[in-house]
Formats: sequence, C-alpha cells, structure tokens
Amino acid sequence: MELETFKITVLPLREKLIHISWKMVEDWSDAEDIVQETFLKLWQIREKLDEYDSVEALAVRVAKNLALDKLKQHRPEGMDVASLSIDSGARNPAEELEQHDAVARIRWLISKLPSLQQTIIRMKDIDGYELAEIAEITGTQVEAVRVNLSRARKKIREWMMRDL
Repeated sequence: MELETFKITVLPLREKLIHISWKMVEDWSDAEDIVQETFLKLWQIREKLDEYDSVEALAVRVAKNLALDKLKQHRPEGMDVASLSIDSGARNPAEELEQHDAVARIRWLISKLPSLQQTIIRMKDIDGYELAEIAEITGTQVEAVRVNLSRARKKIREWMMRDL
C-alpha cells in the first residue's frame, strides 16, 4: 500500500480508534498513544494491508488489543463504587465510615481480578454499557462477557463473605 492510499484508508479512522481506546482505558493521553501505536503497526505491515477484507476492522482489532495490553500494565483501580451509593441524608458518621471502608474494600478486591474481568465489570456496572457493546469493544463473544462478569461478581461476593 502506498503512502497516499494509506493516508486515505487509515488516517480517517483516528476518531473512531480514539473513541474505542478511550472507552477502554479511560485516559485521553493513553488513548492517543494507543492510536499512534496502532498507526505504526499498520504502517509496518502496509504491504500486506491489501490482503485484508477490511482495514478498518484490522485497525479496530489492533487498537483493542493495545488497549487491553495497557490495562494489563496499569492494573486499574476498578470501579468507583462511591459514585453508586444512594444518599438518604440520614447516615451518621459511623455509617459514613463503614460505607467508605466497604467502598475501599470493593475497589481493592476488583483490583485483584484478572484485567479482562476488571474491564468488563467497570464497563457494565459503572459505565452502563450493554453486554453486546462490551463484547464488541473487548473483542469477545457476548456469552464470554456474560460469563466473565458473572465470575467477577461471584469472586467479589466470595471474598466479601469470607472476610465477614
């Protein structure tokens, strides 16, 4: 693939790739780095790009894989459980402290999950993505997302019950 063809075919995918990467890593600079690395990888295999049915699908796959690699490196904190709390306004300081400790404990437990499960539980329970959207972003099947989400929730429940 020549430079001009590459510019016409690959570079317009930048916004889509940034969006996908950002949704996965939740950091703008990391998302931009992932897109740049995706472009570099595609440029390195530019001679073979004509063999692919969809260069866009390949670019999305490469970006998703790089985002998952980035998540594995950083071991994200997990979901922000504090934002899920419902405040009735009637808690006393002891209840506040107890809730804060529970939130910290859940964050810590989520950080102990495998990175794919961390990503899935955050996308589903915090970001509100549907299972099909998570499957598309992570490059897995919907059933695999459902299984990973179930296993992650089960593991956190087991850990919490063990500590009681």
